[in-house]
Amino acid sequence: MEIGKIKLTEITSELSKSYVDYAMSVIVARALPDVKDGLKPVHRRILYAMSQMGLKHTGASTKSAKVVGEVLGKYHPHGDTAVYDTMVRLAQDFSMRYPLVKGQGNFGSVDGDSAAAMRYTEVKLSAISEYLLADIEKDTVDYIDNFDATLKEPVFMPALLPNLLLMGSEGIAVGMATKIPPHNLSEVIDAITMMINRGKVTIEDETVHNTENEFVIKKINLIASGQEKSFTQEEVDPKSISFETDATIDEITNILPGPDFPTGGAIYDANSLKEVYATGRGRIVVRGIAEIVDNAKRTQIIISEIPYQVNKAEMVAKIADLVKEKKLVGIADLRDESDKDGMRVVIELKKDAKPKSVLNNIYKHTRLQTTFPANFVALVDGTPHTLNLKQILVEYIKHRQKVVVRRTIFELTEAKRRSHILEGLKIALDNLDAVIKTIRESKTQEEAKNNLIERFKLSEIQATAILDMQLRRLAALEREKIEKEYQELKKLIDELVAILKDPQRILTIINSELAELKQKFGDSRKTKIYKGKIGEFSEEDLVAKEDVLVTVTKTGYIKRVSKNTYKAQRRGGKGVIGMTTKEEDEIDHLVTASTHDQILFFTNKGRVFGAKAFEIPESSRQAKGQALVNFLNLEAGEVIKSILPVNKDLKAKHLILATSSGVIKKTELKQFENLRSSGLIAIKLQGTDSLISAHLSFGSDNVMLLTKKGMSIRFPEANVRPMGRATTGVTGVKFDADDHLIGMEVFPDKLEVPEDKRKKVFRDILTLSIHGLGKRTRFDLFPIQKRAGKGVKACVVTAKTGDLACACLVTENSDQLVITSKKGQVIKLPVKNIPQLGRATQGVIIMRFANKGDTIAAATVLSRTGDEEEES
Repeated sequence: MEIGKIKLTEITSELSKSYVDYAMSVIVARALPDVKDGLKPVHRRILYAMSQMGLKHTGASTKSAKVVGEVLGKYHPHGDTAVYDTMVRLAQDFSMRYPLVKGQGNFGSVDGDSAAAMRYTEVKLSAISEYLLADIEKDTVDYIDNFDATLKEPVFMPALLPNLLLMGSEGIAVGMATKIPPHNLSEVIDAITMMINRGKVTIEDETVHNTENEFVIKKINLIASGQEKSFTQEEVDPKSISFETDATIDEITNILPGPDFPTGGAIYDANSLKEVYATGRGRIVVRGIAEIVDNAKRTQIIISEIPYQVNKAEMVAKIADLVKEKKLVGIADLRDESDKDGMRVVIELKKDAKPKSVLNNIYKHTRLQTTFPANFVALVDGTPHTLNLKQILVEYIKHRQKVVVRRTIFELTEAKRRSHILEGLKIALDNLDAVIKTIRESKTQEEAKNNLIERFKLSEIQATAILDMQLRRLAALEREKIEKEYQELKKLIDELVAILKDPQRILTIINSELAELKQKFGDSRKTKIYKGKIGEFSEEDLVAKEDVLVTVTKTGYIKRVSKNTYKAQRRGGKGVIGMTTKEEDEIDHLVTASTHDQILFFTNKGRVFGAKAFEIPESSRQAKGQALVNFLNLEAGEVIKSILPVNKDLKAKHLILATSSGVIKKTELKQFENLRSSGLIAIKLQGTDSLISAHLSFGSDNVMLLTKKGMSIRFPEANVRPMGRATTGVTGVKFDADDHLIGMEVFPDKLEVPEDKRKKVFRDILTLSIHGLGKRTRFDLFPIQKRAGKGVKACVVTAKTGDLACACLVTENSDQLVITSKKGQVIKLPVKNIPQLGRATQGVIIMRFANKGDTIAAATVLSRTGDEEEES
């Protein structure tokens, strides 16, 4: 081209050509990662420069500004801010699932705070990043000239670390973009291992492959003897071998189910993930982790994890703005209590707020729920491709195959070179006097070298090694060391040659290296994955299955606590405060349930409502709980008279109801399956009659009714015919005018405990009087009678005992009893501590009261798990 001469050209063609050149530069040299190592050029240059500077994880850190200067001056002629910002991200544990740089100083936060200036912070390589660079000094990768052709830089890293999936990637090129989520190291390695175990090395042409091997081994011998200098990059590239596996994407996703974000959170709709992995494109719905907690003052929503790449401070500010704009109602206070121990955003709710509704609105209107638009685009041999999950892993395995082959060639070359030198040294030691004489008779070092070569048939390399040999190596012990080293090298050479000749062994090596990597850095996943879609998702899947205690007060407050909240005590203790109640309030009901149970609430108007146990706010031991009207549509004057947990796994057939006037009714349980928010009629009540108790039955049970004056009657369930919901029922027991029904138990005809093979152990009827006295009575002491009789004594009621408060069916060796008083005092004790007495007895003191005038309110039975400790 002539300087100064203007060349006319068509502007459209020039623009087209220039834009294509620019586009390819952005695609290949800036925005997209390489499938081999998962790095963009700027990431690769930063890590390589730090490696060349010796900034290993075991050493000291150095100023970030020094690293940035090294990267700019040698490899990346762009802005210093871009390089520093990239390096900062590599050090952020909320951006990288496994940070590749270990930073010292302020490197920003999840609130969007900027890192400190590069003159203040310090960096070095993290331990895991060194596995990206491992064996780079062994001619395992190709090199190209840097921007001014004064240095070489790697085209890609050896990457023992399957980095593209582990760290993810994001970039916008020209006409295309990539957005790959991070994954869990253990799961990725397990998936690769499965694919290797199900795969094999493929050789495109056996003749070509054998020719390649023969050429390589022949040239290694020439290099070792000094007849050739080194391999070219083309000569060590194993073109004839590849990899294939019959593992399907479904099988891979069974091991690698989905992304694992550094900030945790939860992914919904697992089936959509399979579509993402099959096509390389798709949307991933991510939610933060929020829990509804009821404490002594207010119900709270606690946010402990947020979706990936969400700015926490902006999310909190958005919630505050929505409250001000009245788009979010029911929130009384909002504060960020996050600290070095973890994330904690507290949203306090108003007393009349519905927690689930508030939380759903937060998900809807803020970035507590986001969508990750996955797009698996990466460079394969310099060309952009949209890859599915299997293709990414296969490309990684193929890359590692080539790295292991090139490393083996390098190690074999070095071993051959050293072996060749040792062979020369052995010749010299075997002809020591002649060698010394030849050297002494030579006038110059060059003449001595030539004489040795001519007389002893040595190569130039061997002759030079002999001349460089120190006199101390002539000792007998040193000669033995040379021989031992030579024999070890022969074994190593045989091993390395065998690897080159058997490509299948390369897969075994890759597997073993990955297993070591997993053992060192493998961890548990942070992000939960749920099968259901949002909107179709069952909240039950989000809740751990555990036993809880549910209490309801007279004025309509409800709460649940873990069954382990109360420790077992001795009989006659005062227990602990289980609820802070107002003076006019009292505890009415106490039951034990699983968090997955359906709780049926029966009211004084004969209606029944339903709610899952986990929907009841979890509270502290002293908290009073939440008002029932917040999640049950109770009418004015309507109160809860009985609560019943229903475990769907038990396959119960009927629901048996009993009223204070002694009426009993049996209805098929399936009639209560579809409970409306407005409730259903469970029983038709007459006059002032009130529902007292509800129990499940299995078709052949016995029913026992107990009155406040200590009377009881036992009869078969078959004596009560099934009725519809909107019916009254039949008489179950008759009693005097000053008496009424206080409880009911439903149980199998035979109550022998099958697990105790040493002796026959029967369940007992436990009775508790309002003044805290109680006892166990053998079940067989209660005769089976006809329905509608007066029954027999269950216990003796006196002024000392007070009226009968409640009764339970218990087992001596496996049950614990939780008792609550009307003032909120709670005691938990083993059933075995309560004595077994006859029917016509008062019992012994089971519970003493802290407050004068307090009485027993309710009791419930817990099955022991074996880990409870008894307090004195």
